[in-house]
Amino acid sequence: MQGLGGLEAEVMDVLWQSDDALSVKDLVEILGERRQLAYTTILTVVTHLYDKGWVSREKKSRAYFYRPSRSREEATSRALRELLDSSSDSAAVLLHFAKTMTDAENEALRRGLSGEGAQ
Repeated sequence: MQGLGGLEAEVMDVLWQSDDALSVKDLVEILGERRQLAYTTILTVVTHLYDKGWVSREKKSRAYFYRPSRSREEATSRALRELLDSSSDSAAVLLHFAKTMTDAENEALRRGLSGEGAQ
């Protein structure tokens, strides 16, 4: 995801997959299934994500619990918007992108633009 480092993206992926807010301890345990990470490393990562506005946090007892401040879809949409804004010809970028869209993506876009909403 644009604007995120590798470990930040991994943490966001875990948070997006969870229905509940997670503590640093929870994140260390989940990410520890893939590789060994120190508690302080994950604490630093979620603090940076909080400072960047990617996560919100709530203090329960002595620990903070983190949840995404935007959905994966919203974050992806913002990244696409930033890419388009950085282009000197966003219309050309969109046309090239449209040529790569699947039939299902085209249909979802048509429904969204007509006000029916995408499924």
